[in-house]
Amino acid sequence: MNTGRRAELVALYADELRSKCALEPDAALLNRVVDGCGPLIFAPDGGTVDVDDPAELDRIRRNFLVRKLALPDGPELSEAIRASVEMYGTAGDPKYRAVLYYMLVVQLGAEAHHP
Repeated sequence: MNTGRRAELVALYADELRSKCALEPDAALLNRVVDGCGPLIFAPDGGTVDVDDPAELDRIRRNFLVRKLALPDGPELSEAIRASVEMYGTAGDPKYRAVLYYMLVVQLGAEAHHP
């Protein structure tokens, strides 16, 4: 993994959390979320989320929240995704996967579940 590029991305994600979501990121948690995303963050399509695609949001619920974080599946997960997307903003700029995942971890109180 390119550590220089990774550091640039972490700084970008932290800035996104501050400027677009009005959140002050916990650096250690953000780094764990980025590590959990793996090389996916370096891929142009993998590093971003199409928040207008219900199938992609469902994959986030199933693959990230239920499988990776081992949270019980239920309507609160879909509501958390909706609220996080709303907070991040739905128009225009790309929505970074690591930023959305960070917001979900914090919103659901799942910090202890994230590797």
